[in-house]
Amino acid sequence: MAAKPRSIRIGRAHIQVLVYVTVCIAVFLLPSFIDNDFLLNRIARYLVLSILAMALALSWGYAGILNLGQALSFGLGSYCMAMALKLRTVPVHTGAEGLPDFMVWNNIETLPLFWQPFYSLTFAIIAGLLVPALCAAVLGWFMFRGRITGVYVAIITLAALVVGNLLIIDQQPYTGGFNGITDLAQLELFGFEFDAYSSSTYYLVASGLSISLLTALAITRSKTGLILQAIRDQENRVRFFGYDVAAYQNFAFSVSAAIAGLAGMLYTVVMEFASPTFLGVPLSLAVVIWVAVGGRQSLLGAMLGAILVAGMQGALSESETFLDTWTLIMGAMFVLVVLFLPKGLAGLVDIVRDRIAGARGRPVDDEESAGDGAAAKTAGAAQ
Repeated sequence: MAAKPRSIRIGRAHIQVLVYVTVCIAVFLLPSFIDNDFLLNRIARYLVLSILAMALALSWGYAGILNLGQALSFGLGSYCMAMALKLRTVPVHTGAEGLPDFMVWNNIETLPLFWQPFYSLTFAIIAGLLVPALCAAVLGWFMFRGRITGVYVAIITLAALVVGNLLIIDQQPYTGGFNGITDLAQLELFGFEFDAYSSSTYYLVASGLSISLLTALAITRSKTGLILQAIRDQENRVRFFGYDVAAYQNFAFSVSAAIAGLAGMLYTVVMEFASPTFLGVPLSLAVVIWVAVGGRQSLLGAMLGAILVAGMQGALSESETFLDTWTLIMGAMFVLVVLFLPKGLAGLVDIVRDRIAGARGRPVDDEESAGDGAAAKTAGAAQ
């Protein structure tokens, strides 16, 4: 099959960037049409979850790493932000700069050493990004250097999530246990105060979403992104070309964790608390469903899948009509999408494009149509 002219590839890349930028602008313009603080807060919550889904799409859809423990990074980021905001409250029992209430209830007399750096909000934000990334890098080093792939990666990451969740719950004097960390102060950054139900918080989330989306897009459009896709399709072939496959896999795994940590921090600002449910198995599996529905090989598809599914879940579960059947409806939707749209809702774009090309009598010359290994060949040629 003849290769596509370079001008066509560049044109499609520009269109893709334009679409992503347009979506980001639309997200920023949305509050102009909404005059309801509660609804704005809910949409901000869905946008945060879409960042989490996009992070999984980066590792799963582009690098072939199914991380069933994605919620671990999300929860770590959430707790980093919650610890900083908790230290900005005035405790009822001990007064200003005293101990958090749950520590007093558990007879803790001095602030633990690992809590003290969180008096600095800058430290908390950096920790919210780096702690999940470092945890992922350490775990990834053992997995990918050991050439562990496929379902075994999924099992290991799920086990890591369960361990993290149990640690948070078990260390109640330091983490709040089942209750989590509540009664948080509002985030103040660069002179702005971010009330959870204000437009300022929405714009903070929109900024986080735009930065994450465009950064992830830049990675996927780079040579590194091409190699990651080649590893996903033909890992051994890429290794034969001389690339350090484990290093690339660990990079994608760690960047995905950092983005999930950012989502966790924003979620704490929007929800005004941190909970061990943020590190729970149900949330982690829900993210996989969002990405599968939206399209795991599309950052935008995963983002829209999270908004669609989480939005439908919220609407159906609050409706008296679907109160007992909303889980059945959501399950049926997931099964139908997986059966008839293997590439998720984002695959509809390819279907429409192929049919238009067929109607015009043009051959379908997409790189993906060349079959698995197309990216590996391109990566080898780029070496």
